[in-house]
Amino acid sequence: MDWINLIIGFFIANVLGYGGGPASIPLMYQEIVTHYHWADDQQFSNILALGNALPGPIATKIAAFVGYDVYGLTGMVLALIATILPSAAALILLLKVLQKYRNSSAVKGMTMLVQPVIAIMMLILTWQMGSNSIHTLGILQSLCIAAVAYWLLGIKKVHPAIVILVAFVYGGVVVAHFSI
Repeated sequence: MDWINLIIGFFIANVLGYGGGPASIPLMYQEIVTHYHWADDQQFSNILALGNALPGPIATKIAAFVGYDVYGLTGMVLALIATILPSAAALILLLKVLQKYRNSSAVKGMTMLVQPVIAIMMLILTWQMGSNSIHTLGILQSLCIAAVAYWLLGIKKVHPAIVILVAFVYGGVVVAHFSI
């Protein structure tokens, strides 16, 4: 039964996730953490961070990891198919329609209206993960980590993958072993 849930969960998240990976992440969170309980908040945060550090589309990396974790190699393949198939089919079908109506004000308006929805979904996901971090680590550690990440990314212009790796090391060494 897990393999059917993998297909349904990832299919739904990616059919409704108009706008690519960033739009699919909150929907995947809903399916992975809230609906099927394949991972908890912290595990999903780690999956998301690792997926962002690796090259390629985020949705496929999350699907591959969770699918493998839930149902092995078969689960990985099924989750990837359920993730890729909706986008590929929609792309093939809609490319012709969009090509025909690309200068239409209705198409331009729909695109403009979807952007704030995606931004709000990402804001909600950020809020949930941030409040979970504050609950798990405490306000002081969470603010320190955020400040260091801001300094590294914004001021020192360090590549995001390096900042994520530093956070992984901090979490694996300091938080896991010293329990500040």
